[in-house]
Amino acid sequence: MVNLASSTALVTGASAGIGREIARVLAREVKVIVLAARRRDRLDELAHELKTTRPELVVHVRAVDLTNRDDTGAVVDALERDGLGVDVFVNNAGFGDYGPFERREWDKIERMLELNVVSTTFLLHRLVPPMIARGTGAILNVGSVAGVIPSPLMGVYAATKAYMNHLSEGLRAELADTGVTMTVVCPGPVSTEFQEVAGSDARPEMPAMFHVDAVTCAQAAVDAMKAGRARVIPGAPLKAAVLAFEALPKAVVRPFLKGVVARFRENKTS
Repeated sequence: MVNLASSTALVTGASAGIGREIARVLAREVKVIVLAARRRDRLDELAHELKTTRPELVVHVRAVDLTNRDDTGAVVDALERDGLGVDVFVNNAGFGDYGPFERREWDKIERMLELNVVSTTFLLHRLVPPMIARGTGAILNVGSVAGVIPSPLMGVYAATKAYMNHLSEGLRAELADTGVTMTVVCPGPVSTEFQEVAGSDARPEMPAMFHVDAVTCAQAAVDAMKAGRARVIPGAPLKAAVLAFEALPKAVVRPFLKGVVARFRENKTS
């Protein structure tokens, strides 16, 4: 397992939500942390906070649009030139979209696919080989329970997270005995800016017992990564529900999903 005390960590999507909280958790232990996201002001604010809390921590800010392949690659190139080998990679950046598929804007769908799938895979492709060469590393992919349970009205987003969940499991098997660990965290409903970006105001609220705050989610994710676990679903009630749902046959699940959509359309027309 990676010795966090001497590690360099890279966190994408560090400007808000779960990514920001994971950065705060890692900043207590790592030697160097690299914060990457689009919003420079948010990153600078977080960097100042982390340095104030722990002055010996080295913090680098990289304002980058991760949907831009050249700019993303340039960030990794710069880290390598500066001798900052990434020991801990938190693959967090992503966003969602909510509503009937036929009404979603293609531009938003395309950007979501680019960020949630292509960019995350590109970064793994750049960062995994050096970790294998060094014989050590830890990767924390941020998936979602939406990638475990089919999600009508969030079908494309759920598919991107199913991709992340499955990619994590596949790469974990490939990385066995290399010294590099792969963990995927699958959050359920977490109160962040995700809802605002996804346009989820009209989405039916999940029971309160399934909600986990971003701080708790981040701590559970980092603890699982440090322990080298394959998957973590923050929150005992949610974990139990997901495990039960995974055991159900598709013939039982499909009528339930159809009912979700029917209720949504009824509410929209009433």
